[in-house]
Amino acid sequence: MKHIEIYTDGACSGNPGPGGWGAILRFRARDKIFEKELSGGEAQTTNNRMEMTALLEALRQLKEPCAIELYSDSQYVINALEKGWAKGWRSRGWKKADKSPALNADLWDPLLAESEKHHLTYHWLKGHAGHPENERCDRMAVEQSKKYGGRQA
Repeated sequence: MKHIEIYTDGACSGNPGPGGWGAILRFRARDKIFEKELSGGEAQTTNNRMEMTALLEALRQLKEPCAIELYSDSQYVINALEKGWAKGWRSRGWKKADKSPALNADLWDPLLAESEKHHLTYHWLKGHAGHPENERCDRMAVEQSKKYGGRQA
């Protein structure tokens, strides 16, 4: 099984508002390192949706089951996957334990389908704390957000 590192981040100018996402995929083979950067955005979205989209689009790049080290500053994404919250929402017809609707089911459904193909290990990073790959993803996300009218500094 290939070992892949995935770094993700999302940004939103207003919440909701113009948003962007960025992802880095890294594969190490012997003495070589291969990287791929991905990014995109939407005119009207939320920060959580951009965080989820970054991971979803990164996972969609993989053509075979992989062992993945996921690095994200989104507690929403990390907790929902690692603690099984999203699977619980799905099993209850996209309802939370209190019977209220689970948000972002349209993204959680394909995100769960993609993530279940792989073995993920989750690493939460403090955002804007100088982690090089997280900062790169943030720059990509902000740049994409600006293309849709975002006004981040």
